[in-house]
Amino acid sequence: MTHVSDVIVIGGGIAGIGLAAHLSSAVQVTVLEAEGAIGHHSTGRSAAIFIKNYGNSTLRKLNAASEPFLMNPAGVCDETLLTPRGQLLIANADEVDEWEAYLEGSDGMERLTPAQAVDLVPILKPDQLAAVAYEGAAQDIDVDRLLQGYARKLRRDGGHIALNAAVETITYENGQWTITASGQTYQAPVVVNAAGAWADHIAQKAGVATVGLVPMRRSAAIIPAPDGHDVSRWPMVASAANSFYAKPEAGKIMVSPADEDPVEPHDAWADDMVLAEGLHRYEQAVTSPVTRVEHNWAGLRSFVADRSPVAGFAPSAQGFFWLAAQGGYGVQTAPAMSQLAADLILNRTPALDAQVVQALSPERFH
Repeated sequence: MTHVSDVIVIGGGIAGIGLAAHLSSAVQVTVLEAEGAIGHHSTGRSAAIFIKNYGNSTLRKLNAASEPFLMNPAGVCDETLLTPRGQLLIANADEVDEWEAYLEGSDGMERLTPAQAVDLVPILKPDQLAAVAYEGAAQDIDVDRLLQGYARKLRRDGGHIALNAAVETITYENGQWTITASGQTYQAPVVVNAAGAWADHIAQKAGVATVGLVPMRRSAAIIPAPDGHDVSRWPMVASAANSFYAKPEAGKIMVSPADEDPVEPHDAWADDMVLAEGLHRYEQAVTSPVTRVEHNWAGLRSFVADRSPVAGFAPSAQGFFWLAAQGGYGVQTAPAMSQLAADLILNRTPALDAQVVQALSPERFH
């Protein structure tokens, strides 16, 4: 039996599920997810925060375009997906250049004194704060509610999510893509490559030119809150040089070494040495030592050379659409990226600026 759709989306992370939900009211969509649940890899391991000034200029435009939907996700969720958090961007004496570069072109960031930073996060060491900026508009994202909301909309519209559907072969003939996945056959004129760290592997199976995707491991750990402190209202603290970040998480603190180690696509786990080094860098910035790690994990953030996402039809393969290389920005840019991809697939004029659309196009690699 062949399952026939208008669009097949390969990948059940926030990119694939978000796009499928945006398409589902107009066309018949099938999502193929290799794991037993959607959001198993990068989506389920996100830092879950919206930072408008995070990323290059293209990503900052995607962030801004996504914010209204995250605040009011009508048709997907009943209420806002954002709650206030804030972010402190800090720099020691060796990191001021990176700090200044981050602030260049930023929107709504306030420069603070070391004393003001310590008022917000009392365990910071003032003598390690050569420069501080605060983004009060940074907010926590309810990632699971966003993902499941998209999935519910997709199913309400008659779309289908096939789990444990690892892609085996992809062929194109007579205007149709045919995919075999875990013993089943699927067919559609349009296939979307939203396979995250595996996106270049999927392109190779389809005989499509790759985009130079590099999966990079990002580790994190949960540590107890410092004795005598309620951390629930503390902002996220991030090093301007990407040496670590720390964020309150359910009454505890999540610390990441902000690592970006190139790896092959796999079900990632934290490297103990990398984690230890990151926790040491965190300890240099605070007065409270790390006494124990309660648990740790890792995910994969996938980038191309210019660190902007890839969204658009492959220039040399009819009906093959790229939605990949979201890096560490996939959740917070999902609304804008999903809408853009749906507009391009349905041949609608995108709401995004044409310059942004061009900056995301896979044509830039050819």
